[in-house]
Amino acid sequence: MTRVDPRIEAAASRRLAADEDRITGQARRRESLSLRGAWREFWRHPSPPMITAALAVALTGRVLVGTGSAWELLVPATLLALFPLIEWVVHVVVLHWRPRRLGPLTLDSHLAREHRAHHADPRDLPLVFIPWRALLWLLPAFAMAGLVLAPTGSWAWTFLVSSYAIMLGYEWTHYLVHSDYRPRSRWYRAVWRNHRLHHYKNEHYWFAVVTAGTADRVLGTYPEPGSVESSPTVRTLHATERA
Repeated sequence: MTRVDPRIEAAASRRLAADEDRITGQARRRESLSLRGAWREFWRHPSPPMITAALAVALTGRVLVGTGSAWELLVPATLLALFPLIEWVVHVVVLHWRPRRLGPLTLDSHLAREHRAHHADPRDLPLVFIPWRALLWLLPAFAMAGLVLAPTGSWAWTFLVSSYAIMLGYEWTHYLVHSDYRPRSRWYRAVWRNHRLHHYKNEHYWFAVVTAGTADRVLGTYPEPGSVESSPTVRTLHATERA
């Protein structure tokens, strides 16, 4: 991997901070939040308890069916391997969906509308999470997929445990990036910076949240920040750009 010139990195960081201050209208950020404080705040929102409840049911079901085949380990391994691509596709195709007219109808989804609101105000924490109304059909949809696709009951429960655990991990990471917790580990600093570039620099790049620098590199949406202009529509997705 080519090492980035520290001067370019510093310049990009300054531009990113300036963009964030310009967009949020805040000359100073809110006080840093401890990890413990972030954890407490996380559980005050609807989606983490809902996903955790589904995960608990799935874990109970998996325990009750008893010992399965070692081949079941392919389920979480495959989901983790595919997750960077899945995350990218969902972000680009579902969340950044551009409303379309079909006769008198407007084709738009609740998830896409909520995501546009999230871009309009990335500091509004309730908008960070998967909408609880979407989870009312999304969690059962995963259960149906497990029943249809898995060859046995134990494989189906393993699929659900893996899927719900990944979903909960995504919610935690995405929330943490938008909270006032400041990154410490090298991995989390990369995730934090990558997602803030998407929100405060240019919405057409850096789509991966948890898996920063993976699918974006492969699919051409991971440019050097200094080479990308700040987008005038980073807060107003799909708005007409004016010269």
